[in-house]
Amino acid sequence: MGGRSPDCGPDGLACARPFVKLARMSIERDIDELRRILAEAGRAVVFTGAGISTESGIPDFRSPSGIWTRYAPIDFSEFLASEEARREAWRRKFATHPTMLAAKPNRGHRAVAELVRRGSAASVITQNIDGLHQASGVPEKQVIELHGNTTYALCLACRRRYEIEPLRLAFEQDEEPPVCSCGGFIKTATISFGQAMPEAEMRRAEIETLAADFFLVLGSSLVVYPAAGFPELAKRNGAVLIIINRDPTGLDDVADLVVNATIGDSLGAAVGVA
Repeated sequence: MGGRSPDCGPDGLACARPFVKLARMSIERDIDELRRILAEAGRAVVFTGAGISTESGIPDFRSPSGIWTRYAPIDFSEFLASEEARREAWRRKFATHPTMLAAKPNRGHRAVAELVRRGSAASVITQNIDGLHQASGVPEKQVIELHGNTTYALCLACRRRYEIEPLRLAFEQDEEPPVCSCGGFIKTATISFGQAMPEAEMRRAEIETLAADFFLVLGSSLVVYPAAGFPELAKRNGAVLIIINRDPTGLDDVADLVVNATIGDSLGAAVGVA
């Protein structure tokens, strides 16, 4: 784009561009504005949360009808200390596994993949664990998974990879939590409560964020930290910040454009993906 916006406040956040700060736009005008900004973007980064995956039928965690209304999260320390906690974690995984298997990339995922294919988006930083960005065609090397991936498992000791289906079949026999041949506990390759964030992915996300002149948030409530700090960092660094989410977020007031609509319909139309 034609240069980054200057800081307009002490922290650089209160710096929305007047020419896109149009809070009462119709959805159609929002989409037109989004299309124009995308065309001007030099190096965009896409940041996705649960909202893009709910459009593929995957339930979220935090909404009133989300997963955590039925299951209390199992802390990582509890997983390590208790065989029963590990057993319950695997019961939950296999109960939700059919939904994950059935989910397919939706129009929003395809629009993101098209932005990457065109070279408009350099990377996708995601809070999601479903692998749908890769399934939509985004190269693995351009997806940064902050919270891991639930489509496979890893040994916590030796990091050996395990596929889910053989683990499920074995678990159905005796409900024994899987253990690696090295003796380590096997866990889905996700980041649990109490588990350290992945250092390499966090560093990559920071590098990509600082290099972006355009930061597009899709389907995130922006309440889960440290992941939600990346849009703030992008804005402070002068990037144009766009948020597409059904509900308000904590950064709406400093965003350059906020579109309260479904991601598939709005981004799909702006990118020209059916």
